[in-house]
Amino acid sequence: MKPPSVRVLRLLGVLQSRREWPGKELGERLEVDVRTLRRDVERLRDLGYVITSSSGPGGGYRLGAGSTTPPLLLDDDEAVAVAMALAASAGSVSDVEDVALRVLAKLTRVMPPRVRRKVGVMLDVTSLLPGARVTVDFRVLATLASACLDALELRFSYEDARGALSSRTVEPLRLVHTGRLWYLAARDVDRDDLRTFRVDRVRSANLAKDARRFVTELSDADITAFVARAVSTSPYRFHARFRLEGSVSSLRPRIPSWLGVLEAESSTHSVLTLGGDSLEGLVALAGHVGLDFELLEPRELAQPLERAAQRLVCGARSGRDRVSAPPV
Repeated sequence: MKPPSVRVLRLLGVLQSRREWPGKELGERLEVDVRTLRRDVERLRDLGYVITSSSGPGGGYRLGAGSTTPPLLLDDDEAVAVAMALAASAGSVSDVEDVALRVLAKLTRVMPPRVRRKVGVMLDVTSLLPGARVTVDFRVLATLASACLDALELRFSYEDARGALSSRTVEPLRLVHTGRLWYLAARDVDRDDLRTFRVDRVRSANLAKDARRFVTELSDADITAFVARAVSTSPYRFHARFRLEGSVSSLRPRIPSWLGVLEAESSTHSVLTLGGDSLEGLVALAGHVGLDFELLEPRELAQPLERAAQRLVCGARSGRDRVSAPPV
């Protein structure tokens, strides 16, 4: 058997990974008997960690909030600083979004109420300069992240594009950041359908103590692809497909996720699907591609693309002529 200090640290890590653990399952995960598990739980409590327990056939253990912020034992100012940094980095630093959200969910779960209030005040008086991303509520983002992490049913009010509010009960699957906006991919329980929700439009998100746990068969890749389609092509009347030279992996860093859906056609070529409210809107989006492309469909888009190209060439020539003209 491993030394008590090693077992206790491992127990702490496992307790953090989920909202609640049945006693039998926790013991099997840690490969210890019931008596050893109880002793290790008491050791954590002696160190200041609040661990609630319930008895009976379905009894188990849950890591709760205490007077400090375990497991890092941060003071209030340090906890606020970490939470603010996580909230900022989750939306502004590439390649760390998923990690930042997982840490944010863990930190919020054990954060004392006074620290949560302090973080809320900090965010309430913080403004972004014009042109920055749409602001999302830290508390809403943390609640959604926690629900996704624990696979727990969630209720919230949602404001649509017209400003109308509706009550939603969902099975939250994944938070996806497009570079400009946060989206929640979830199964709408009442509508029995997979939906996307803009996080900045989520109001009053609540995770009930008796929230129902759910299981999904969708992979992270499936969910991310669904969100990409939902925000870039599905809502629009017109669609266009372009062939690009290069694999999906080589092109993805150059094609923002909000622009369209990028799919592999072969090992050397990919297809980009765009959505717009008009053919002219598709032309404008095509200008964001920044790469040579071949129009696959629709044929009706060929002439608008040619007219736009001619305007750009004429504009470039006139500007070049003025620059090269000798002074009078």
